[in-house]
Amino acid sequence: MSDEQTGAGESTSTVVVAAAANLGIAVAKLVAGLISGSSAMLSEAAHSVADTVTEVMLLTALKRSEKPADEDHPLGYGPERYIWAMLAAVATFVGGAVFSLYDGIHTLIRGEELGDPLVSYLVLAVAFALEGFSLRTGVRQVRGEAARLRVPAPRYLRRTPDTAVKAVVMEDSAALAGLLLAAGGLLGGQLSGSGVWDGVASILIGVLLVYVAWVLCRSNAQLLIGRPLPAEMRTGVREELLSVPHIVEVVELTTLIQGPSELLVAAKIDFRDASTAAQIEWACEEAEQQLRERYPSIQRVYLDPTPGRAQRSAARPGS
Repeated sequence: MSDEQTGAGESTSTVVVAAAANLGIAVAKLVAGLISGSSAMLSEAAHSVADTVTEVMLLTALKRSEKPADEDHPLGYGPERYIWAMLAAVATFVGGAVFSLYDGIHTLIRGEELGDPLVSYLVLAVAFALEGFSLRTGVRQVRGEAARLRVPAPRYLRRTPDTAVKAVVMEDSAALAGLLLAAGGLLGGQLSGSGVWDGVASILIGVLLVYVAWVLCRSNAQLLIGRPLPAEMRTGVREELLSVPHIVEVVELTTLIQGPSELLVAAKIDFRDASTAAQIEWACEEAEQQLRERYPSIQRVYLDPTPGRAQRSAARPGS
């Protein structure tokens, strides 16, 4: 099995684990919130529902982006994953953040009657364990991919084009923080007898979800607009091209991330003037082979024979 297939399988497993955990947690939080009357618990229930919807959209993104290229989509369906991932981020904002902010503000204005918090504490403890397991699955994949690429895990998470895994890790991290905030709101209300603590906790959960949704939307938007390969990879691509016989200069290099394992390279190449057509053709084949050996995620390579800068200067009128 190739590295790309392994990575895709791990991404799907990570999202499935997160979806299963969040679905169960959402029901438990909702019941606990209704019993205890806690707005923070209801906000956490909305948070988990939003996360479940998010994971369903991420699964849709993973499956649809795997469709092979066809006549209508000659470059494949890779970017479609970023459309669905962006919709998932919007779902996090609308389904979780907006409800949490509204419920928290409503609680501060109207107040709330606090019920028995015992059930809520039990649900929070179980939810923390399940969310922690889901986060552990995502972090394990991030560390594995970072080690394979020989980059620090935080840097990989920040720059990875696999936004499905990034979404799971960020949402699970936010979920754990949200559970702690909800527990703090319950404890503050229990000790003071005031629902203010619960309302503040709900608002903070909403602010946390706004931040997560913003980061994920920005990441997917950048990839939809078109993000190039990292600078060190672009340098490596140039090195490989210049190491091929008959290639004199890389006049222009364009790279594009179409998906986590779908990279495109297009370059204007200056070949030796004495090279024959056959030598240029074989040089192009060798260049493509070398690039794919060094970077297996490169799926498409387009090389355009182009006069070099020296030739262009010599051809200018009056030179």
